[in-house]
Amino acid sequence: MPKIQQYATLAAIDLGSNSFHLQVGRVDGEQLYYLDAHKESVRLAGGLTAAGKLDGAAQNRALACLARFGERLQGMPPGAVRAVGTSALRVARNAPAFLERAKAALGFDIDIVAGREEARLIYLGVSHSLPLTAEPRLVIDIGGGSTECIIGTGYESHDRESLRMGCVVFSRRFFTDGQIDKANLKAAVTAARVEAQPVAHEFRRGLWQQAVGSSGSARALSEILFQNSQSDGQITADGLKWLRERLVKAGNLNKLDLPGLKPDRRPVLAGGAAIMSGLFQELDIEQMTVAPGAMREGILWDLLGRVHDHDIRDLTITQFMRRYHIDTVQAGRVEQLALQLFKQVADAGDEHELWLTWAARLHEIGINIAHSGFHKHGAYILENADMPGFARRDQSQLAKLVRASRGGLDKLGYAADNDLWPSILCLRLALLFNISRSAMALPEMTLKTTGGDCMLTLPRTWLAANPLTQAALDLEMKVWQATLPNFRLSGIRT
Repeated sequence: MPKIQQYATLAAIDLGSNSFHLQVGRVDGEQLYYLDAHKESVRLAGGLTAAGKLDGAAQNRALACLARFGERLQGMPPGAVRAVGTSALRVARNAPAFLERAKAALGFDIDIVAGREEARLIYLGVSHSLPLTAEPRLVIDIGGGSTECIIGTGYESHDRESLRMGCVVFSRRFFTDGQIDKANLKAAVTAARVEAQPVAHEFRRGLWQQAVGSSGSARALSEILFQNSQSDGQITADGLKWLRERLVKAGNLNKLDLPGLKPDRRPVLAGGAAIMSGLFQELDIEQMTVAPGAMREGILWDLLGRVHDHDIRDLTITQFMRRYHIDTVQAGRVEQLALQLFKQVADAGDEHELWLTWAARLHEIGINIAHSGFHKHGAYILENADMPGFARRDQSQLAKLVRASRGGLDKLGYAADNDLWPSILCLRLALLFNISRSAMALPEMTLKTTGGDCMLTLPRTWLAANPLTQAALDLEMKVWQATLPNFRLSGIRT
């Protein structure tokens, strides 16, 4: 595995559906010390149209915010910064086009993570902000477009769900123009209970000892209850009942005058309160502590783990190998040769070396579904499974490598200038030379590239003694020459 460069400073950007957050941390050994933080209310989910697209105003707010964040991050190396998008960017139909503009504004890549991966990062940030305990905790994070429920112990989460309800979405859906009455508030609470009902058994009281809230909605509710002498800073069932009564009495959010209510939280308060009330009722929560940590801190701690070679992605790959009964000996042979060839044609430590390593280990992941076309089944699994530590782009990259490991290349649709082609070539050659699945001695071989031309050099005597491999190599050359005229395995010197 390539060594990852270590950095003195790390930065995390959380592109939430309500607010964008930037958190910078200083690395001291295996500890993080938070430096400056920035937050802006972007209301990205509020810009989702009926057609499921981000409108121009929401995009402009987001791009302006990211440009300001990018100014703070100038000079930081790419490996020290991670930007993560969540619910609104998961569902927006025009997200790919927007992300290109967002990357240009920020100056760094942006990962879109699945709901359960978002939940893992949230728990990581929360658990590092609270005293370490062996007792299981329930963590609730109400975002702008989704709500994450997690149960974990120590720094590890073991039950994670992402529910499709958020304070921005619910506020738009139930409280048009800020209008509140008993009927629409009850409808919102009931909708939250219905959304939570399928997972209520998994997160029921008795499976955890402490309930913890994180992020903006939980903090806003806590502050309001505290400032109005309804609690000591915790969120309680009685406190939420009091707040619901005050909301109905005000009739409109613009008329709500409560100590502790900040202007940027006012438009989404009713949606957040309704969701929290529904969760309290459905999960039988009586009181909830509010944690200072959230997803942005979790991103930082996850990034620190990668820097110190405690990459959660490595653990995920190992778990998948075990879950899908991978032949680890064969996978090891393929990995060894693939990396040997790759290092001859690419820079050592290249990010693509990671993808190639993981693809070699998982290239047979689909074989238990069906032997015929197992590379296609494997690609489907990798594209759609929950893989802790992996963003959607990561999973897509891995799936592409596994899909291209066998069969023809002409129907893959990858662009001729796609930088995956060297990795694909090395993986396919490693599979070809290990087709016997035995510990046979392989010859010394070199792979050189000049522009798009690749030359594989093998001993003449070895090829003569292995005519089946010679035939397979001849066929492989034809596959490359027919698919990519600008990147091809153009010949074999013997």
